[in-house]
Amino acid sequence: MLNIRKLDNGIRVVLEEIGYVRSISFGIWVKNGTRNERPEQNGISHYIEHMMFKGTEHRTARQIAEEMDAVGGQINAYTTKEYTCYHTRVLDKHIKQALDVMCDMVLHPAFLQEEVEKERNVIMEEIDMYEDAPEELVHDCLQDDIWRESSLGMPILGTKETIAQFDAKTIRTYYENNYHTENMVISVAGNFRSEDMMALLNQYFGQWQAKGVYQPYQTKAEYHVSRIERNKDVEQLHTCIAFRGLQREHPLKYALSVFNTIFGGGMSSHLFQKIREEQGLTYAIYSYTTAFADTGLFCIYASMNPNQAERVYQSIGREIKYLQKQGVTEKALHMTKEQMISNFIIGSESTLNRMTSAGAALLLRDNVQTMEEVIEKIEAVTLEDMASVMDLIFSNDDFSYAVVGNENRADITKVIQECFS
Repeated sequence: MLNIRKLDNGIRVVLEEIGYVRSISFGIWVKNGTRNERPEQNGISHYIEHMMFKGTEHRTARQIAEEMDAVGGQINAYTTKEYTCYHTRVLDKHIKQALDVMCDMVLHPAFLQEEVEKERNVIMEEIDMYEDAPEELVHDCLQDDIWRESSLGMPILGTKETIAQFDAKTIRTYYENNYHTENMVISVAGNFRSEDMMALLNQYFGQWQAKGVYQPYQTKAEYHVSRIERNKDVEQLHTCIAFRGLQREHPLKYALSVFNTIFGGGMSSHLFQKIREEQGLTYAIYSYTTAFADTGLFCIYASMNPNQAERVYQSIGREIKYLQKQGVTEKALHMTKEQMISNFIIGSESTLNRMTSAGAALLLRDNVQTMEEVIEKIEAVTLEDMASVMDLIFSNDDFSYAVVGNENRADITKVIQECFS
């Protein structure tokens, strides 16, 4: 059962007791990501995420690692466009040690200049690593350009130019201005009693107060048609094609999720069956959705031999037109909803998944749906909803695309525009 509470200092907490497991998953969610950065600050949210592991006022980086390893704990963090998450999973008997370490990391970071300098090199390497991964680069460069006139369009890692300017003072100032009780959520799922957990959370987190005044900054994102072509000396051509999608709380968000699964979200999807299995044109092909507070995208990814590119684009275009004309069948809709519900229930057997789902929902939507509510929303999706979703996504010609690999730019541009216009 979900239990939403507040600590003594106002930090929101979502708890879920799961008495039949032996572990506890714990996460600290901060509504701060790339959207909250000004251009000269680009990459600082991600930089701070790294710095949390580099030492505190009471522990060195080595002590953090050793103390978590000593109890067999898993600890990690990640930064997105809209938030940062720090999380751990431990046996229930080790939760006090985990809370002590996580509290120290997130609320009392040292931000030593010598550690800032060392971590700068690590992040530079991370940027280079993405440049060497065309299957990742093609998604990021397209989204960054689509939202290019807002902070949403800045890369999460930042650029080498921006992160070269950060020092310990810059990082601490940004941290103090953007880590607050008002934009922080704690999520816990696993084997505990709620009252006992609230007492522990108040002990470790409930007395903390931010030093600065919370002044959130973000810009409204607007979709811009983008045509990105990056020539790289790799064997395959990597393509991402994007259409306007739906914002996070759009009434048709569950319908879009069902349609995505039917169209390109799994091995039985139209894209996988037609283009990979029947035609053998590509190894990897799928579709996915990206949703933000005020906007979103529907994307199709494929990698192929450059000589196969024209046939792949044509086949994708045909599948879109076929579904627009023929519609989704009742059988496909029923099968897909059952598949999604089964996957959702199976996934919810993980304390980490349940903690993650609840924490993100409370942070971004200010409410947390129960498993039964989510299942009900999926079951309620209709064939009419499928038609409405396709009309919203594919009715306009303002699609965008990115191509990374060895290609003849003029030919690729012409083929893509012919297939999707």
